[in-house]
Amino acid sequence: MTGTSPQPHSILDPSAPSAPTSAPVPAYDAETLAAVLAVLPDVDAVELKLTVPGADHRRVLDRLGIDALDATIRQVAFLDTPALDLSAAGLVVRARRTQRKAGDITAKVRPMLPADVPGRARRADGFKVEVDASPAGFTCSCSSTRRLPDDDVRALLDDVGRLPGLLDRTQLSLLEPRLPVGVGFDDLRVLGPVTLLKARFAPAGLPRPMTAELWFLPDGDRILELSAKAAPAAAFQAAAETKVFLASQGVDLGAPQETKTRAALAAYATRVGTTRVGTVR
Repeated sequence: MTGTSPQPHSILDPSAPSAPTSAPVPAYDAETLAAVLAVLPDVDAVELKLTVPGADHRRVLDRLGIDALDATIRQVAFLDTPALDLSAAGLVVRARRTQRKAGDITAKVRPMLPADVPGRARRADGFKVEVDASPAGFTCSCSSTRRLPDDDVRALLDDVGRLPGLLDRTQLSLLEPRLPVGVGFDDLRVLGPVTLLKARFAPAGLPRPMTAELWFLPDGDRILELSAKAAPAAAFQAAAETKVFLASQGVDLGAPQETKTRAALAAYATRVGTTRVGTVR
């Protein structure tokens, strides 16, 4: 394959029978199948994702037996310019806080194929190559996550000048060569944080756990995402089983899809403050 990621294709639609949905789910074609098969052997994990239409949130949560009181509270913030220059360049910088746990900061490049990852980065702690797949398509991304004390992440959200000192060598190696022309770390702003509820659950009849995340955006919108992780070798089987299960629970597999990161960036881009990030030391 070439050095750029293939265009998004469907992965959540193996040819297993399922309950009917209110809209057709995209089907594999030869190009899609070839792209998926070419990527899977060299990735670390596959995450199957589905966003649920807002009008269906309560019904789906009740049907799946998810109780908000069992969820973990998280805060997620992104660092980008007001014009979202990093996002346009395929870069994501994310800071995350988790209730009563350590925080973390992630640098991600998407799309990025495994063949394009420097060997040193691939061997680094916290680095992974992952396929995110939904009915709308799939994307291969590479990311490096560094765990941090919660106090450090909280301080970053109040003083974004701390960012360069919190990124490790691997994260800087992903970001610096790909920064858009004319954009530096001192141009970034904190977009967020988004407050969210995250709950893991074990559906009866499904041989793997699932996760539900409910994001509360500043404009009042909410995003409910259901997801399941699978080893690359089991991706197609996991996709088939997950599709059958969700359809049996009345989840609309053909609904329009919206990624959490894109929605949060768009919602906060017009609400950023004027604090600037310090230059890299």
